[in-house]
Amino acid sequence: MNTKLDIVFSALSDSTRRHILTMLLEDDMAVTDVAEPFEMSLAAISKHLTILTRSGLISQEKRGRVKWCKLEPDALRDASIWMQSFGQFEAVNLDAFERFLERELDNDTA
Repeated sequence: MNTKLDIVFSALSDSTRRHILTMLLEDDMAVTDVAEPFEMSLAAISKHLTILTRSGLISQEKRGRVKWCKLEPDALRDASIWMQSFGQFEAVNLDAFERFLERELDNDTA
């Protein structure tokens, strides 16, 4: 049993967190900017960010009075290796992953 994989896949199971990852593909973002497009409290977004941080998918850094979020693409490496063991999956390509996340976001908003 791979607890690290469980944590990553659990973090990816939520559409809000996948949307946040899509947003962070473009650039680092302040927490308040991450929260802006969502119709939920800053506290709720912070909980999602905590889950993403604990999974290693993002990192958070305080710069002055602002907390910034950054995508950590290497966190997907173990999940990619695990999927490759089935022989039908290729290594995670960040461009393809971005397209996947955007499709998921479109499906969630439709």
